[in-house]
Amino acid sequence: MSWLKKPSTTGGIIFLIVVAVLLAGLVMAASGAWRSGVTVMGGSFGLAFMARLVLPDDRAGMLRIRRRFVDLATMAICGVGMVFLASVIPNRR
Repeated sequence: MSWLKKPSTTGGIIFLIVVAVLLAGLVMAASGAWRSGVTVMGGSFGLAFMARLVLPDDRAGMLRIRRRFVDLATMAICGVGMVFLASVIPNRR
């Protein structure tokens, strides 16, 4: 397993945590608790947003895709949008 390497930046470690939380939310949503799962997924985008906000560009790792403003705007829209939609979609009875 020489191809498997640990992340070399703080952002890389946080990225792996964000992906793990995102997958946990996806499993929750797929198992029936969709509202909680989508909220957890939105929270993972919030975690990525906060990390990208405080980390300098050279330590952001995989959280750095484009310029800081574009990254922050994209993560904020995704995170807030998911939490908002999970809270406003009515339950079907």
